[in-house]
Amino acid sequence: MRRMDKGVSSKSPRKSGHTPFLRKWSYAGSGCRERNLGTPGSGLEAARPARAVLPPARAAAAPGVAMTSELDIFVGNTTLIDEDVYRLWLDGYSVTDAVALRVRSGILEQTGATAAVLQSDTMDHYRTFHMLERLLHAPPKLLHQLIFQIPPSRQALLIERYYAFDEAFVREVLGKKLSKGTKKDLDDISTKTGITLKSCRRQFDNFKRVFKVVEEMRGSLVDNIQQHFLLSDRLARDYAAIVFFANNRFETGKKKLQYLSFGDFAFCAELMIQNWTLGAVDSQMDDMDMDLDKEFLQDLKELKVLVADKDLLDLHKSLVCTALRGKLGVFSEMEANFKNLSRGLVNVAAKLTHNKDVRDLFVDLVEKFVEPCRSDHWPLSDVRFFLNQYSASVHSLDGFRHQALWDRYMGTLRGCLLRLYHD
Repeated sequence: MRRMDKGVSSKSPRKSGHTPFLRKWSYAGSGCRERNLGTPGSGLEAARPARAVLPPARAAAAPGVAMTSELDIFVGNTTLIDEDVYRLWLDGYSVTDAVALRVRSGILEQTGATAAVLQSDTMDHYRTFHMLERLLHAPPKLLHQLIFQIPPSRQALLIERYYAFDEAFVREVLGKKLSKGTKKDLDDISTKTGITLKSCRRQFDNFKRVFKVVEEMRGSLVDNIQQHFLLSDRLARDYAAIVFFANNRFETGKKKLQYLSFGDFAFCAELMIQNWTLGAVDSQMDDMDMDLDKEFLQDLKELKVLVADKDLLDLHKSLVCTALRGKLGVFSEMEANFKNLSRGLVNVAAKLTHNKDVRDLFVDLVEKFVEPCRSDHWPLSDVRFFLNQYSASVHSLDGFRHQALWDRYMGTLRGCLLRLYHD
């Protein structure tokens, strides 16, 4: 005979400070024993030793027939989450390593618990987190499930921290295809960054999961991520950048780009999503925030007239130099290098019709603009003055007929270059 009682009546007596626990009753013949099977989500004080008890009343067995019965009873309330243990689990530590780190933190002295209780408590938390993980893969399920009673604020914490990532890790995979081939490199990435392999896999799988869910969706990339994964606005924007870079395969791993942080790339991704994608001009387009506007990239070839036409190039230089004379500390360097800088910026635009040149966008921006200005020791303030005037003065060129195209290109590029220009 076997029966599962999923809870207790609301009329059952309950002591103050009651903590959920799971007991297994089993008896055969005249013996009965209770075992404590763990306390999902509870603290150290909830651990209870097994103890012998009298058998519950039952019907008499027929003569000569042995009767064995088992009754599982779960008594529970709010699932308790230890944030420190959750962090250790997310970081990929084994139970043994997590216990050692907790001992080192002085928790035994603080609580008066024994090492055995600490081991049991850590294992109990790990079991809870493993059971929650399948729900964290689809966060809305965590909100609507009835198994774990977790307050909304704690649910949000579980989700946010599960999808958080290490910058050192994301810099290694940013712009790469989220495929099995990249996943095979996680061993090397773990060794290079010092992040546990288990944590690397969790973060990579999160990136891939989000990508797969939103890649075919219509609408705002950030909104879709927030709706389906319940992330904060900032974390959703970071994931949008990761998805955008993975979709367009931007090169970020070259040596000359190593000084750039994930935040630098995420900033540029947000600008490009807002201005260079299909969604920037047509909110009804599918995958609008994932793909660059191909028609826009094709049109950028029209900007080449700014450097191909000598008269336009000279007039553009004259307008910029006149406006900035006496305002730049590096005026002479700017005047001498104006044509090279202008050719670099315009040629980057003209080449974006090819996938390889799209992937090398950041390499080209650093080579054609950031490094030349840095070698002449331009301060950031002078770079800002120059780019503002360089962009605005094109509107005074009577022979130029692509003002709107220029503004769409340079509005984004100016913001990116100012973010990329640092040591």
